[in-house]
Amino acid sequence: MLAVPDRGGHFFQVRKRGAEPMPQKVLSEPAKGVLAMLGACTVWGLSPIYYKLLADVPPLEVLSHRTLWSFVTFALVLLAQKRLGEFLVLLANRRNMLLVLFAGLMISLNWFVFILSIQIDRAVEASLGYYIFPLVAVVLGILVFGERPLRLQLLAVGLAVAAVLVLTMGLGAAPWISLILAGSFGTYGVIKKFLSAGPVVSVTAEVTVLLPLALVWLFGVHFWGWSGFDGRVGGVFGHDALETLLLVLAGGITAGPLVLFSYAARRLRLGTIGVIQYLNPTLQFLIATLMFAEPTPYSPNLIGR
Repeated sequence: MLAVPDRGGHFFQVRKRGAEPMPQKVLSEPAKGVLAMLGACTVWGLSPIYYKLLADVPPLEVLSHRTLWSFVTFALVLLAQKRLGEFLVLLANRRNMLLVLFAGLMISLNWFVFILSIQIDRAVEASLGYYIFPLVAVVLGILVFGERPLRLQLLAVGLAVAAVLVLTMGLGAAPWISLILAGSFGTYGVIKKFLSAGPVVSVTAEVTVLLPLALVWLFGVHFWGWSGFDGRVGGVFGHDALETLLLVLAGGITAGPLVLFSYAARRLRLGTIGVIQYLNPTLQFLIATLMFAEPTPYSPNLIGR
């Protein structure tokens, strides 16, 4: 590099011809993993806003569209990655097929309860479910895989049990939404341990086996006037432009964070992933209390109910 003066007497640097290019800062693989995990958790954490925009659409219809458009999105991802062969191999095995079906049922239950919780103004309880989930995972690891818990893990589980008891007293009933979300996602994680396929391939298989149910429900809603358990009439797809677009985007909102999570999981320790993952319920809790103005346990609004 040469220092060359300009007309004002100030010096600036000019690279010599043939000189080596200046080294550029490149993110390390763990740093890329952290950014990817932050992106995934941010999308998950902000997802209540998306589902609130679909509050007029019955939850079963939202779930069916999420299944449909997730299938389309994941199939395109696998096609672009030239991994459709892995998907077919996974479903060719009967044992894997049963595991995929069970996993699909668990994640559908999780999705449905989360969507419902947003629509009935129980997003605070939903966020608490994802706070509890890592501790449920510890318990399931002990019961299913015989893992030996550390003392700190046992302490954390004890605190989670205490938190559930506090919530039960504050709500006047067991926090079923929190428990179902944590339990279904924890069970889903256990099932995934028995599948050798990667997350994108396995989720594609899960939505594939549930796709017929989703299509039947959507057909009934649009052509036979079916309504959900709440009696609301649906069939908004194709009639309202905004809601139609939002329903189609369900595929990307489901696939995007999972791809980012998969990218992060290959570059980070599980402990790091676990810590960053708490960003998800934290954002959900903040949105529920600050944006949706939901009461929290022991708040004056809730106690007065």
